[in-house]
Amino acid sequence: MPHAYSDGMLPERPLKPAMLRGALGRCPSCGQGRLFQGYLSVSPACPHCGEELHHQRADDGPAYLTILLVSHLGAPLLLAIFMMYRPSAMSMLIGFGLGAVVLSLLLLPRIKGGMVGFQWARRMHGFGAGPAVIEAAAS
Repeated sequence: MPHAYSDGMLPERPLKPAMLRGALGRCPSCGQGRLFQGYLSVSPACPHCGEELHHQRADDGPAYLTILLVSHLGAPLLLAIFMMYRPSAMSMLIGFGLGAVVLSLLLLPRIKGGMVGFQWARRMHGFGAGPAVIEAAAS
């Protein structure tokens, strides 16, 4: 089944700016309104431009990418620190445990915002497909 925008009915949305706006916690459409109500809950609509944001389906994707990034950054660093300085096991556990938690808390909303921006730019999960577009695509 072809997408509504593949037939040229809807203009393409720029991917990179939408993802950057989302990663900064801003509306992927206008870049002005706040994307999140709290830490990770996406606002139902942009308070600035009115773009509906409740269509997003980030689910577990941001968590998986966060774990992937934190582990791939932390593991080589852990090995390098251990080989250079030989700290105690307890200091390694405390230092890298806190580092992983802080890095995860910093990355998670940025990755989720980027995913919402990606979904908005690609018109996934109902972004940009109003009733008129759905009816036109069905006929």
